[in-house]
Amino acid sequence: MRLARHLLALSLFAALPALANDATGLDAGDLAVAAGLRDQAMQGSEAWDIVESLTTEVGPRMAGTPADAAAVQWAKAKFESLGFDRVWLEPVTFPVWLRGHERAEVVAPYPQPLVITALGGSVGTDGRLEAEVVEFADLAALQAAPAGSLEGKIAFISNRMVRFKDGRGYGPAVGARSRGAVEAAKKGAVAVVIRSISTNSDRFAHTGTMRYDEGVPRIPAAAMSNPDADLLVNMIRRGKPVTLGLDIAAEHPGEYTSHNVIGEIRGRDLPGEVVTIGGHLDSWDLGTGAIDDGAGVAITMAAGAAIGRLERAPRRTVRVIAYANEEQGLYGGKVYAENRATAGEIAAHQLSAESDFGAGRVYALRAGVDPAAWPVIEKIGEVLAPLGVVTEREGGSPGPDVGPIVARGATWAQLAQDGTDYFDYHHTANDTLDKIDPKALDQQVAAYATLAWLAAETDVDFGTLPPRQP
Repeated sequence: MRLARHLLALSLFAALPALANDATGLDAGDLAVAAGLRDQAMQGSEAWDIVESLTTEVGPRMAGTPADAAAVQWAKAKFESLGFDRVWLEPVTFPVWLRGHERAEVVAPYPQPLVITALGGSVGTDGRLEAEVVEFADLAALQAAPAGSLEGKIAFISNRMVRFKDGRGYGPAVGARSRGAVEAAKKGAVAVVIRSISTNSDRFAHTGTMRYDEGVPRIPAAAMSNPDADLLVNMIRRGKPVTLGLDIAAEHPGEYTSHNVIGEIRGRDLPGEVVTIGGHLDSWDLGTGAIDDGAGVAITMAAGAAIGRLERAPRRTVRVIAYANEEQGLYGGKVYAENRATAGEIAAHQLSAESDFGAGRVYALRAGVDPAAWPVIEKIGEVLAPLGVVTEREGGSPGPDVGPIVARGATWAQLAQDGTDYFDYHHTANDTLDKIDPKALDQQVAAYATLAWLAAETDVDFGTLPPRQP
């Protein structure tokens, strides 16, 4: 079958004028290969089988756990089985946080159990904690509270995330998770609970990383499901003091070394120049990490493998990266960028992209490149157009693990995915394989294979960007 496809591609090349476009460095044959990759993926890709394998054989793979180590070995074996030219591990060291038990209830005036989860990095309660709860509409309201006004109390931040296709409701809401404990502790609180950073109405609590500041007391931090947050709001509105009981156990056992797992298809003419795609291998511990980010790993592995099966490798090297410990601090992306900077290889990274927004279909192509390279981006967009992808010159951003290398001057591309329901499942026990549509995965593989092939096949320099704060 592969030989038949190859012969068909050769016949297509013969029928097309092989005149390179000076602005894009791509000729009709290059575009035909890209269209073939795109159409072949739409007929069925390996992405579903890959993410099914990861979620079934490894499951949840929180950084620093035995499942993290199992995921690294799984990814290495998967890259090798998919035929990548080179596969290697890159050490990534980070502090470990482990979840213990977590329980919460309203003690008075209307006793009821609550569904909560500890936020990643939180300390425990050191036994059961009971205190009156004080509601704040958002993080800003908590920050505005008088000093000492929460002595011996639990702060509750009740702001609700707004649903958008591009997920832009996340930014305004997530500060409650990342900064809530610090701001509550400054006012004297003994704990903080937040409404989950989510868009669903299911009774699942959403975890995620929080941070402490030096010199500020470390207090327990947890998130509750949207229905439970609504329940608590309704109780508080009745005007009687509301007392919560919290019992959270968590550990910080020390440091652990995991790995970025990297597979590459070596370029034929410019092997030192690199196009990267990838996703993060770790997940939270509550679900099986199917959409966050098993899907991204599967999509980009399948796209790279499709390029690797072509009769002729692209001019540049295509590198697929399964990043370590994104969830708790972008550790894999930071190490990858630091190592490339140390080796003087930032400029060699011609274009970097990441799939880390679930399993929804790609609807837009955006990029941060030298203006002289925009004709290449537009040509890539033309090949992507049959997939329902539009090219947008404004907006967009690199993926989280791509951010650190972009901060050092590397260029980026974004294949924006439909995230309308992404934050329904994000960081919950409900992040499982059944949430993924195999056909949507195929569309994404088609988009990533097209992007990576054409970016690696052109000899146009995508340039560098001004270094910036990530």
